Amino acid sequence: MGYARVSTREQNPAAQEAELHAAGAVRVFVDRGESSRVRDRPQWLACLDYLREGDTLMVRRLDRVAGSETMAIETINELHARGVNIKSLTEPDIDTTTPMGRALFGIVAVFAQLRADTIRDNTKRGLAHARAHGRVGGRPSVMTPERTEAALRMRAQGDSIAQIARVLGIGASSVSRALAKTQAPATI
Repeated sequence: MGYARVSTREQNPAAQEAELHAAGAVRVFVDRGESSRVRDRPQWLACLDYLREGDTLMVRRLDRVAGSETMAIETINELHARGVNIKSLTEPDIDTTTPMGRALFGIVAVFAQLRADTIRDNTKRGLAHARAHGRVGGRPSVMTPERTEAALRMRAQGDSIAQIARVLGIGASSVSRALAKTQAPATI
């Protein structure tokens, strides 16, 4: 089987289809105007449904089926678990029909997993370091110092949290949190 994909409807997948047929594909599934980062491309799903154990899926390049290294490895692993081989026409190392291709893919998969784990560990370490120094990630609060001061003044005049939120054009929970941080009573 073969799979071809072009990113825009204006592109022509004919060259990919011809190469796949020349390499022995008896049927080629073609997605037009579909991103490789989207998993549920119509013809890709049809191709996956059509493939059976023992089949070989041919692609011109691996980026036709996967938009990232991680996605490529996941796809190849999923196909392997189903007993389906994958062969790239332009990347000779991607050929799980041969012992060397399977071994090279295994090595690539190990390094890709190491890379993902390292990125995750570095991110966790960086966030912990930032928290230890008083920095908190996430979206900035809508309660600027000016709004907090205004909320404190309005609260001192007896306005409710809901009234303050309406005047400031923000949510009552934001007002409530900001007032709680300043030790002011924060009842609605």
